[in-house]
Amino acid sequence: MEPTAGLALSLEEAEEVEPRVADFYRQALRALNGADIPFLVGGAFAHACHTGIRRSTKDLDLFVRRADYERIAQLMQQHGWRTEMSHPHWLAKVHDGPEFIDLIFNSGNGLMPVDERWFRGNSRAAVLGVPVLVANVEDSLLSKAFIMERERYDGGDIAHLLQATAERLDWPGLLERFGPHWRVLLAHLTLFGYIYPGERQRIPGWVMERLMARLAEETREPPAPNENVCAGTLLSREQYLHDVEHLGYVDGRLTAASTMTAEDVAGWTEAIADRRSQ
Repeated sequence: MEPTAGLALSLEEAEEVEPRVADFYRQALRALNGADIPFLVGGAFAHACHTGIRRSTKDLDLFVRRADYERIAQLMQQHGWRTEMSHPHWLAKVHDGPEFIDLIFNSGNGLMPVDERWFRGNSRAAVLGVPVLVANVEDSLLSKAFIMERERYDGGDIAHLLQATAERLDWPGLLERFGPHWRVLLAHLTLFGYIYPGERQRIPGWVMERLMARLAEETREPPAPNENVCAGTLLSREQYLHDVEHLGYVDGRLTAASTMTAEDVAGWTEAIADRRSQ
């Protein structure tokens, strides 16, 4: 599918990005374009494109395929920037002194590897004067839906994405992407109706009916035997550690739902201390 019509975004004019940092971002985006390496702009830049909400950002989020990381790292190093595989299951970084760019190839919980589906029908945008493709609303929503940490909860972003784009969403595709995690989507859609009570009808009725029917059907089913799983770790890397470390629950990240390994989980858990020290 061809990219959709262009969006214009020049955050340097609104002073959300310092000039030196904007120049780093701009050079990196141009380098990737010049090397013909597929990438999508996400994070605060994409959120501004989709919702019009501008906010200061400490980094630039780029969604890339894991298979392209080595090429990207070599390209960035040729420009004098340092690359780091911060968390092998989902995140690498490009450093220019204290500034950095996040290269994201999965979600922190290992549920959503960046694959060819991410690169279908993306909107064009001019970010800091550089032509780029932006992560689709559906993928932005999907990646944010599972972020429910004590220090960060992206539910507000999801409500704003829905408020700005509900009529344009690929609802069948979104339901498919959530798959067995449909309860997370239902929770956010229910909250949307609470946040914007006068706009509840903007969520297609068939979507809510289908999800509520699933809920009713599941509620009538007997408890699943031997399903001693805590899926809370797919929502927060910290808040459900007690369950898996002391209460005997199976970590949801170590089931078939996630691509994470025990080593990935250990490294991601160890990094909690780094976040607390910031």
